[in-house]
Amino acid sequence: MSAPIQFHDRMLSLGLARVAEQAALASSSWVGRGDNVAADQAAVNAMREQLNLLDIAGVVVIGEGERDEAPMLYIGEEVGTGNGPGVDIALDPLEGTSLTAKDMPNALTVIAMGPRGSMLHAPDVYMEKLAIGPGYATDVVTLDMSPAERVRALATAKGCAPADITVCILDRPRHEEMIEQVRSTGAAIRLITDGDVAGVMHCAEAELTGIDMYMGSGGAPEGVLAAAALKCMGGQIYGRLHFRNDDERGRAAKAGITDLDRIYARDDMVTSDVIFAATGVTSGSLLPGIKREAGGVVTTETLLMRSKTGSIRRMEYRTPLSSHDK
Repeated sequence: MSAPIQFHDRMLSLGLARVAEQAALASSSWVGRGDNVAADQAAVNAMREQLNLLDIAGVVVIGEGERDEAPMLYIGEEVGTGNGPGVDIALDPLEGTSLTAKDMPNALTVIAMGPRGSMLHAPDVYMEKLAIGPGYATDVVTLDMSPAERVRALATAKGCAPADITVCILDRPRHEEMIEQVRSTGAAIRLITDGDVAGVMHCAEAELTGIDMYMGSGGAPEGVLAAAALKCMGGQIYGRLHFRNDDERGRAAKAGITDLDRIYARDDMVTSDVIFAATGVTSGSLLPGIKREAGGVVTTETLLMRSKTGSIRRMEYRTPLSSHDK
């Protein structure tokens, strides 16, 4: 019996960057066109095509949904040539489909890869999330604290007043009480309409983005992607699954989750070293969007990270649009 092929993250990282780039280029034609479905499908098609060129035996563990809900890049789909290491893949071909359709900031293509069995198979349910950047003691903030207590605890750890803290929260009716509590401390809030992977990533670069903490509920799959990003960038994230009905509890059981009340830390969601790539589709706090120049030349910028080394690369890719798929 032959030994399993090793996961060489350095060798695979540039290929993963290309996957994110091509998905971004494909979806860029739909920026501002008002069709979020078409934008997402273009990104899915391109990402799947590029993944199937990689020498991996990949399984999508975080994808577009269950097999009967998504024709491509569904949870459990096998990708790659099959001739390389076994890997888990978490992806969001277009995080911010509505942002793309409306030409609003922070739409990204996002993908992470790790050794087989390294990522939480999160069901497609809500997850309560809390994240901060690097440099703080473990559990300086927790999900068991109230929103106001989290702000005060982080301010104490940072050595500043609560009024100097900025929290990123998804602008949803379910967060109205949370928003009220955070504002009662004097802290500022940056409300976002979509894109909570980017929202969590903002915490890891607080000096650049101005965001100190992320909190609120959103998709559990996006929580795993955000954990992969923070595994590379540094920082803490905590997640607790939230179930609204028996169907969602059944999804958890199907994914092998038995403790429905468990709080997952970053290293529970992503247990081994990973590669993470994100390409900007529309400009935002993390990455510039795709630029088009006269003559059909396009430029993308991709964030490529490896948790094993802590390396973070910002890669600019400039090419004639007619040759981007070659």
